[in-house]
Amino acid sequence: MSAHVEVKGRDVAREAYRIETDAGRAFVPECLMTNALRPGYKPTHQDAYECIAAHRQALILAVDCLAAGAAPRPPYDIMTLIEAR
Repeated sequence: MSAHVEVKGRDVAREAYRIETDAGRAFVPECLMTNALRPGYKPTHQDAYECIAAHRQALILAVDCLAAGAAPRPPYDIMTLIEAR
């Protein structure tokens, strides 16, 4: 399993953040970072970075699964692999 997650920016059209791990790069949809109590809420960059940091291990595992051709566990199954390493 990889040891790091690096945020590579935001894709406005996809409403997702690009992350990179040792296993590859993937899109993390903003809906995984939203507050369920506030429908339509868009996370700020600070919120997104904090959420990615808080869920780092789960995101690493999800990218590892995607890179291996497997489906990650929900809710991370909606992530999209950009490229595997």
